[in-house]
Amino acid sequence: MLPPRLSIARILSNRRPLRPPNPTNQVLGPRPFTQNSQLLLVSKLTPRPELPYLYSPVVSRFPQSASLPQYQNQLSRYFTTEKKERFKSETKLTLKYIFYGNSIVALCVLLGWLVSIEWTERKYPTPPEWTFRSRNIYRTACMMQEAEKMPSGIIEWPQVSNNYCVLISRLEDALVDGKHLEMAQDGEDQVYVVGIDGLGFRRSGLDFSAKSEQWRRGYHEALMGAARAAEHMDQCVRDTTRNITFPKELMIGPSNPRPKPVPYGAAAAPLEENCVEASEPPQTFYMKILTSTGFTSRQRLDAALAYADWLEFKGLDESAEEMYDWGLDIAMGALPMGANNIVDTRTGVINNNATYISNNILRATTALAVHHAQNRNLSVALPILLSVLRARKQLSLPPAPEPPSEPESKLETLVSTIRAIVISPPYPLPPPTGDEVPIRSSKAICEEAALMVHVGEILFASSSDNAKPALKSVQSPGASSKQQSGLSWTRNAVEMAESTLKSIDHRDLEAKQICSECLKTGIDNWSTMIRKMLRDHQEELASKEHRAGGQKSWFWERRSAQEAVENEGRWEREMQLVDQRMDSVQRLLDKENEERKMKQAGGAFGMLIS
Repeated sequence: MLPPRLSIARILSNRRPLRPPNPTNQVLGPRPFTQNSQLLLVSKLTPRPELPYLYSPVVSRFPQSASLPQYQNQLSRYFTTEKKERFKSETKLTLKYIFYGNSIVALCVLLGWLVSIEWTERKYPTPPEWTFRSRNIYRTACMMQEAEKMPSGIIEWPQVSNNYCVLISRLEDALVDGKHLEMAQDGEDQVYVVGIDGLGFRRSGLDFSAKSEQWRRGYHEALMGAARAAEHMDQCVRDTTRNITFPKELMIGPSNPRPKPVPYGAAAAPLEENCVEASEPPQTFYMKILTSTGFTSRQRLDAALAYADWLEFKGLDESAEEMYDWGLDIAMGALPMGANNIVDTRTGVINNNATYISNNILRATTALAVHHAQNRNLSVALPILLSVLRARKQLSLPPAPEPPSEPESKLETLVSTIRAIVISPPYPLPPPTGDEVPIRSSKAICEEAALMVHVGEILFASSSDNAKPALKSVQSPGASSKQQSGLSWTRNAVEMAESTLKSIDHRDLEAKQICSECLKTGIDNWSTMIRKMLRDHQEELASKEHRAGGQKSWFWERRSAQEAVENEGRWEREMQLVDQRMDSVQRLLDKENEERKMKQAGGAFGMLIS
């Protein structure tokens, strides 16, 4: 038995694994911690023991726990070689995704901007000769005049006016869009004009005859838009220190000793020494059109009638009448040679034997008659309206419509739709100059119905004026006949407008608009006339009973009561008829308004293919 040797052998076998490995018995190779492996991470469940000399110990924020082993209280090297490579790859991938994402977002924004420009260009066409910025300014000014598209729901007229003024300055600048512009020569183009303040001044326009028709049409629209914005900014001032527009009634200064309080939430009231006029007066832009060379007679007539309406709004009736006469001179001056004695310049009445009556003459004489009617010159206005109505009834009928062509196939429809989306439409064709003789189209019939409404209103108003001194007595037969005549004219106008509105082509939006306005005005006038006649009849009965006093006669009393019941029942029945007619007309007008809004809106796709 050798027990001592066995115990030594056991001890030696237990100590042997604790020796360091013999390097002579191993193959030289890379160190284990330099290989791509996850074994160097600190984990509670490790497949092999952690070697302290393979990582650098770091001091932890938390105190070491005595219950845990020593190697778990130490942190291994975190930023390893494989994590470095992984960090590089993830960084490159992140930058690549950021670049691709930003590129896609930028392209989408650019595409949306181009689509919006194309959409606004098709809705508000601009002359192709203008620079890109001028065209963009014009489109912006047109869009800002639509209240439903503004965030606040209110048209910001100061911004509209500023856009139009910037556009006009660019169009008149020889270095931008105003090449080959000259001042109009002295003579008939330099005229003496009566302004708002009653003082006369001379104003000479520009000569842009060398420009194309598209450029001139766009310039005219810019001037009319600026004048319209200036009308809305009348009695407004601009604070130069803050560049904010205020009404004059809010300005604090000697000229306004009792200013009104500023609305809640608005900016503080301006001081008079810091304020200037918010915009040029409207006559500045109107006179540019009237005294420039290159506009058509219709464009100049539009400016003259708009300026006359503005003067009438300001209470300058004499100056407005002069401007209406100037508009009539513009219309007559554009007639061809040999067309003489068309209109009596003293009265404005169209000659019965006139053979060449242009559309401009009809517009100018109608506006002059309406002006006289609004100023209670009924004896002057009625003959002019009757002569215009007679001239319109003598217009020739439009030619027969062409037979409908064969419907396109589905392939042709698809190709035409794609072509309409991709290819921009050309600039619209020029409208008529107004110097030609119009035809009796649907629009002309609607304008004829509007004239009948004016005539009926004038006849009824003249009868009311004659009957005013005798309200407490029986009305004269002449006044009653004028009321009946005015009521008949209005009733016929409503029937004509309603029948024409139902038969108008759905694509003729302008004729539908005119007919709708005429129908609404006519039915309102009809209702007002019936209510007034019923009220006058009741007052007449009351005056008769008052005059009779205590005298009683069973025969006379029975007869008068029977006539009163019949007359009162007649007007009440007609009043019920008018109410029913108003309901049907309102439904028709609502339907037309919905169709017009759908046609005008149409969505982006509908605008692109229209």
